[in-house]
Amino acid sequence: METQDIIYAVSEGIDFAGVAIIAMGAVIGVLRCARDLLRQDRIVDAYSRLRTFLGRSLLLGLEFLVAGDIIKTVAIEPTLDSVVVLAIIVLVRTVLSLSIDVEIDGRWPWQAAQAARHNNAAPE
Repeated sequence: METQDIIYAVSEGIDFAGVAIIAMGAVIGVLRCARDLLRQDRIVDAYSRLRTFLGRSLLLGLEFLVAGDIIKTVAIEPTLDSVVVLAIIVLVRTVLSLSIDVEIDGRWPWQAAQAARHNNAAPE
């Protein structure tokens, strides 16, 4: 087996892991939502927890999918066309990840870091 074949198999495994994470996140999220509703939780609360769980699953799955694409593009097909396609894919997934992150946390990721620094600052 050649090195390129091994790299391709690894990237496919990473892609599969990303898809599996998203799919399992959806299934587990729906099951948890059903459990919450059976416990007589408010529908709004169960829905909010479902969205948060799905969002986090999507973010993690997207990270795996981007990693698989990077490995395929850089290690297997390092042509200008494939790098441009990769750049577009990464851009779209980055925007999607940011929008999901904002949806979950209600603020931009850098605002969370600023708030953490502000909260950890020692009073003088």
